[in-house]
Amino acid sequence: MNKHYDILIVGAGHAGAQAAIALRQQKFTGTIGLMGNEKYAPYERPPLSKEYLAGDKPFERIMLRPESFWGERDIELLTGHRVAKVDPMGQQVTLTSDEEVGFGKLIWATGGSPRMLDCPGNQARNIHAVRSRADVDKIMAALPTTENVIVVGGGYIGLEAAAVLTKLNKKVTIVETLDRVLSRVAGETLSRFYENEHRAQGVTIELEAMVESFETNDEGMATAAKLTDGRMLAGDMFIIGIGIIPETGPLVAAGAAGGNGVDVDQHCRTSLENVYAIGDCALHSNPFAGGALIRVESVQNANDQAKVAALDIMGEECEYNAVPWFWSNQYDLKLQTVGISAGFDDCVVRGDPENRQFSVVYFKDDKVIALDCVNSTKDYVQGRKAVVEGLELDRKELANPEIPIKEVGLV
Repeated sequence: MNKHYDILIVGAGHAGAQAAIALRQQKFTGTIGLMGNEKYAPYERPPLSKEYLAGDKPFERIMLRPESFWGERDIELLTGHRVAKVDPMGQQVTLTSDEEVGFGKLIWATGGSPRMLDCPGNQARNIHAVRSRADVDKIMAALPTTENVIVVGGGYIGLEAAAVLTKLNKKVTIVETLDRVLSRVAGETLSRFYENEHRAQGVTIELEAMVESFETNDEGMATAAKLTDGRMLAGDMFIIGIGIIPETGPLVAAGAAGGNGVDVDQHCRTSLENVYAIGDCALHSNPFAGGALIRVESVQNANDQAKVAALDIMGEECEYNAVPWFWSNQYDLKLQTVGISAGFDDCVVRGDPENRQFSVVYFKDDKVIALDCVNSTKDYVQGRKAVVEGLELDRKELANPEIPIKEVGLV
């Protein structure tokens, strides 16, 4: 290859694609290379565990832009390539093919790889992740001969996959290590609500359960998950949804500061000169998490950090301080989240979960820090201001769903 780009973007997911788009929107006229390890043009990831898996949206409908878009804007797509080494001083990367690509500035937007179980039998051919189109295509290809599915992990990916597979008439069991689903991202009210919803749809949920190993047959297929308490859960398909490992190896090896991700400042710059990091792999101080260093795995974070990096490259003053937001579709339930609830010390429930339309408002030190809104778009829209401004709202009024959040008094 032996090419050189004024801006080389490594990672062609939401963050990388948006960085390239933002640079052109800011009238950047230099050369841009957008490199990804998949053979496809950039596409949306959230639908993989929802509409794409369900067969409701073909791949063409989840592409971020038509394939012709990139060439029309002089953004060169470099598909099917993976970076093995970064040389920040020499301003070049070496690919796994030993080819070298030079850069003026580098934007690292690689996201992460699925975290899989490290246990006997984990290489079985019917154990899947839900991270890429290839992952989901394998799942879809196996569905005609699948009856029983074991989903390991009670986070959003696991729950969304379970909902789709249940609608496809598969018998689904969720195995969660902790004592409730969504325990890392939500309060107990939301966790118990989703547990009840899934069980009402026929899903079996095993809490405080851990997979010790997979039983396999002579064809290299897993036939059962063995739990640490000795129970065996038979299955035709096993889906692992226990998070990601940030893809930061080459940057860290090159001397970039980081731990669970690559450290970036408020301009998305790494500790390496001319190198930025954005999206799922970027470890940053987030004002909506009390300044804690976190990674935010969301489309919002990817897009907003991409814009900040592009503006900084263009010499514009811009800092990353966007309020985090997220959504999840399961069955006919639309969850919209704004803010980060971690560390909350109180919460108020607006509405009745039994009616399948309610919101949970989280407080810390008397200030609103986050909302989880189930089929409650108005609460989500109006609650955003309360999170951004850290308002101290009257809890009694807030608990009354007949009072719009924008009309709730301050204390």
